Amino acid sequence: MLDQPTAGKSTYFIDADSSAEMARLTKQDRFITEAMGGLFSERSDVETMRSILDLGCGPGQWVLDVAFAYPDAEVAGIDVSENMVQYAGARALSQLLTNASFQEMDMTKPLEFEDSSFDLVNGRMIACIAPSQWNDLLREVQRVLRPGGIFRVTECEVSTTCVATDTLFSLFYQAMSRTGLSFSPTGRVLGIIPRLNHLLRHAGFKNVQSKAHALDFSAGSPVHETLSEVAFVMFDLMQPFLINAGVATQEELSELLQQMRIEMHSDDFCAVMFLSTAWGENPS
Repeated sequence: MLDQPTAGKSTYFIDADSSAEMARLTKQDRFITEAMGGLFSERSDVETMRSILDLGCGPGQWVLDVAFAYPDAEVAGIDVSENMVQYAGARALSQLLTNASFQEMDMTKPLEFEDSSFDLVNGRMIACIAPSQWNDLLREVQRVLRPGGIFRVTECEVSTTCVATDTLFSLFYQAMSRTGLSFSPTGRVLGIIPRLNHLLRHAGFKNVQSKAHALDFSAGSPVHETLSEVAFVMFDLMQPFLINAGVATQEELSELLQQMRIEMHSDDFCAVMFLSTAWGENPS
């Protein structure tokens, strides 16, 4: 039987108050947006939207990019980490983006917004919540969306041919499964991507669709160096989570990280991040 997340405790698998994690997420977010063909590559109606919410906004990169690209829209971001929210707010202030705002808020609890507050709600890489928490989250998303408003969610999986890197991703998937944060029945993958459309349809969203993207960060690719470093830092920061989940020892992780670094600098390093965005309309 899967362990269940502790009530009232963040289920994010890295210390969200870490400055290294803030920097990592900012770099990762920029490349994901580029890989997806832009902020809203599946939509042509964003100009008509006046209020947008980003769930689990982290250091705020997506919110800031949207606020800059759509100055007539009010763009809000929420995150459970007070430090992330303060950092994002400081960035908005320094960039003179008065239409970007951030609040400390737990998306697994009732959202502190009025009904029908937003034209679009975005969620990117929010699969750190438990499967059992999705239904409540989707009900809250529907409540704060106006009738006909859009909810879009993007998740990812990574595939690689290199032994240490693949092993570390496998340990991550196992740890997510052991801690009750995975949809996979075996723990071999996260299992969230094939569930996205089903979750939205089951919650009552209409006209549910999806779009897939692939971000190649193999050796020789334009983003190889940066995204390889992003992945390495992620696993370095994730070590306490993997150890506490019982999937590896400190010694094993140190050896795997050392080997991962060697693999990433080899000419035959191959890795692809698969991204899938699902979206649906809030019923009237």
